Formats: sequence, C-alpha cells, structure tokens
Amino acid sequence: MSLPKNVGDKDRTIRIVVATILLILSFIVTSGGAKILLSLIALALFATSYTRTCPGYMLLKMDTTKEK
Repeated sequence: MSLPKNVGDKDRTIRIVVATILLILSFIVTSGGAKILLSLIALALFATSYTRTCPGYMLLKMDTTKEK
C-alpha cells in the first residue's frame, strides 16, 4: 500500500532545515528528556520529508504539493 504524497518541495526543505536544527540542539541540551524529545521530533520531520507523506496533513486534508 502506497500512501499519497502530500508534502511539497518548499515544505520538504523547511522540514529538513528545522529537523537539522533540532538535531543539533539535541546534542547541546543537557537534560535527558529534552534530548529525547528533540531527537524524536527531528526524526519525525526527517521521515516525513523523505517519504513526502505527512499523516497530520492527511487528517487535515492538506496537500502542499499543489501550486496555488
């Protein structure tokens, strides 16, 4: 089963940049819980940008692949 692609190019770029920043912050932060949280959010952003599918967008019926 293939999920529909609903993450556009600009959205994908933003997700990669934010995920990279969060991953860097996870190495700087000293609190164990915050490290894990930042890493998990970064991982989710990397995964959705790689697959170009966002489950949250599917729930909200959003699609950033279409030009307006």
